[in-house]
This record gives sequence, structure tokens and C-alpha cells, in this order.
Amino acid sequence: MDMKFSLELPRETLSVPVIRRVLGDTLRALGVTDECASDILIATSEACTNALHHGGPDRRYEVAVSIGETRCVLKVVDRGAGFDPQAVGPAPNDAESGRGLELMRALVDDVSVDSAPDSGTVVYLQKHLNWTDDAAMPRLRPEPVCQAG
Repeated sequence: MDMKFSLELPRETLSVPVIRRVLGDTLRALGVTDECASDILIATSEACTNALHHGGPDRRYEVAVSIGETRCVLKVVDRGAGFDPQAVGPAPNDAESGRGLELMRALVDDVSVDSAPDSGTVVYLQKHLNWTDDAAMPRLRPEPVCQAG
């Protein structure tokens, strides 16, 4: 069973702690381990921060989340100027910024970016989930639908 939700957020700095809180509370309530949840939250914060800084004239961005039995998939969408993800190399050691994609790649299992000039950017993050022994999510099963005959 998958749990899905999507938030459309204002492109303001205060929106990042909001998504961290909503996503973190959800992951922990379902029984994702703290270490796994932390990795997802940091990667998501990086993707959201990039949307804040590069989201163009649109005043909003979207975060869509799908949590299943084995993995969490996130999609962070902005409508900014876009960029060529292949052209982004490692940041210099003394750089104050520019490490977001590197950090995301270090924390989650898969990062992909769909971006084009003047079309915005979609960052996809995927992470295999580790569960606590008493996790709720693996035990959640949809109720059978009864049909009247």
C-alpha cells in the first residue's frame, strides 16, 4: 500500500521547515528509522532550497511524496529558468553553495533531474526505506471493498 500526498508551498524560507515537519512526522509515524528519515529530510531540504533560489517568477513550488513498503519517492517541482544538470560539476572545496546535488546523491539511492530552459525543474529523489521493528506501514493493508450483488 502506498501513501501519497502533495503540498504546494510558497517560495519562502519558512516553507522548508514546514515540509520537513510534515514529511518527518509522517515517516516517523509510519515507522521509518531515524537515520533513514534524516537522510530523506536533508535531501528534501536541499531540493526545496534549490527551488526557493532558482524557482523563477512563480511564487510557489510543489513537493509530492509517495511512501510505499520498500521506498520513498519525492518530487520537487519549480517553474524557474531551468538548467542543464549534466553541466553541474562538483563544487570547489571552499564554495559556500553549489553542493546540493552532491549532497542529495550521497543521502538517497537515486536522484534524477528533469530540467529545461524556461520550463522549470523537477528533482526526483528515491530512497529505500528501513523500518523499525514495530513499524506501522508494513502492516497497513487496504480493506477489501465489498460489492453489493
